[in-house]
This record gives sequence, structure tokens and C-alpha cells, in this order.
Amino acid sequence: MKLATLHDGSRDGTLVVVRRDGAIYIPVPRIARTLQEALDRWDQVEPALQDVYARLNGGELQGAPVDAANLMSPLPRAYEWVDGSAYITHVVLVRKARNAEPPPTLETDPLVYQGGSGVFLSPRQDIVLHDEAWGLDYEAELCVVLGDTPLGTTADTAAPHIKLLMLCNDVTLRNLIPTELQKGFGFFQGKPATAFSPFAVTPDELGDAWRDGRVHLHMKSTLNGERAGDVHAGPEMHFSFFDLVQHICKTRDFTAGTILGSGTIANEDPATGSSCLSEMRMREIIATGQAQTRYMKAGDVIRIEMQDADGNDIFGVIEQRVVAAG
Repeated sequence: MKLATLHDGSRDGTLVVVRRDGAIYIPVPRIARTLQEALDRWDQVEPALQDVYARLNGGELQGAPVDAANLMSPLPRAYEWVDGSAYITHVVLVRKARNAEPPPTLETDPLVYQGGSGVFLSPRQDIVLHDEAWGLDYEAELCVVLGDTPLGTTADTAAPHIKLLMLCNDVTLRNLIPTELQKGFGFFQGKPATAFSPFAVTPDELGDAWRDGRVHLHMKSTLNGERAGDVHAGPEMHFSFFDLVQHICKTRDFTAGTILGSGTIANEDPATGSSCLSEMRMREIIATGQAQTRYMKAGDVIRIEMQDADGNDIFGVIEQRVVAAG
């Protein structure tokens, strides 16, 4: 099933069911007004949503054409946005970029941070850059949306709690992070608002590509029309989404609507490209002694997407332009 949130002038938008090809949608206010409302009552409303989805795909319901510019992130705001860093290659490269050693528990204990969740960017919304010196970067990631997930959930019991998957652009201000981390208290200013893909999909939409808590497909990033990354999301995800759920649930419960991210998708093979600029820069430094790739500036456009094995779009496209503040 494929879901989205339509701009309607309200803070949380209107929940819509989207045809599998992403071309047609239909609002479902009698089932749930918003995606958060649906998640709060998921066991009760999912069968009705699935019925609408089946009839929409079968041509029984007409719907209206999807205009990506009219879609918000599926959850325009969320109770929690927790982002992991499940790809060891990314952790190693980014730590090198700021002259920091990887943690000694790199392979045994996931890294996570808690991001701002009160305001998310729409998938086609501009990224406002206030100062180029801050080092604006994109990060192409996968995310899951959880239902109510209790303290003590293990990797073996995590799967039923994962209700939806999305893509995200975890926007980062690289040059603000080292000073923040020196304080020993984590990210804050270095992590502005995040954008998510137009569509959130149930795990069954991915077929065999969703297995062992990983998505075995390629994440594609295009910067200013040029390929930046075509990175396989599955094999090198060291900590699966199931592992990440277990980690965050060690000491607390999580409510329906919590978003959990994979961290930047990365492969050891540089031929696959990169899902963020910081990795590109570090690889350049390793190869030549200095970085040639600059961070983003006004006018740049980043595009993030994922297709299935047959080339069909799954999540819709995140496409954002950087604009100067003021």
C-alpha cells in the first residue's frame, strides 16, 4: 500500500491513498484524516485502507492526478525522529573528514541521534541556506515508521512494529558539527529540518527486496543533473532496522508515528558513488590529498529516489533546490 499527505492548508494535511504507479490518489477522510491518526489506530484502519488501495489499483475508484508539488512529507511532523548510522563505511569516512576516530563499539553498538521532528520539509520544498560557510550537505537515507513499540522490543520481535518505509534527505550543516560535538552533548544546530519522500509504503510493497530488516535496492542521488550515487542499500547495512529498533527500545517505549532512519547509505566500493558530499570529499582527500567537491550553495538541486528491480518508482522523488536566505 502507498500513502501520502496532501497539502490542504492545515498543519498535518489530508491522508490519501496512492495508486501503485504513483499517478492517482484518493482522499480517505472517513477512514482517517491524517497519517498520524491512521497510525494511532493502525490495526483498525489498515484493512479499510488496503481495500481502497486494491480498488484504486483495480480501476474501481477514479481518484485525481498526483501533483508532487502538492504533497507534504507523509508525516509533516512526528512525535519522534530518531536517526541511526547503520552503514560502517559512512561512519568511517565522515569521522575521517573531521579528524575523529570511529568509536570502539563501531561494529557492536549502533550510533543514533534524536533530530528535530516538529517541522519537516516537503519533498519538493526548498532548502534555505543562511550561510555557505556552514557546509550544507544532503544525506540520502531510508526510514521506517513505527507503530506503538514497547520498551524491550528485540530484533527478533521488531518486524510487526514497522508499519511503513520512506526515503529521506537528512540535511546536515557539516561545518557546525565539529564544534557541537566538542561540547560532548551531540548534534543540534548542525541538523536543520529533514525532508521525506512523497510516498510512504507498507513493507509488502517491496516484495523480496524487504528482507532481514533491510531494503535490497539501490538508492540513487543526483546533484545538479549529474549522478552522485547509485548505492546498494542492502548488503552493507551493518545494523538492520530490526537491530536499530532493539537498540532504541533498550530503555523506553516509542509511540506510533516515530520515524527511525538508517543513516546515510554507503558502500565500500567508491564506484557506486556516495549518498552525501562529505563522503565524496573524504574519498578525494584520500586519493589526491585534498577535496575538490564543494558543499551545496544556492541554485543547487538534489534529487533522491529508489526504483524496484523492474525500474518502477517506489517512494516518489525528493527533489529540493537550495535557495539563499532573505
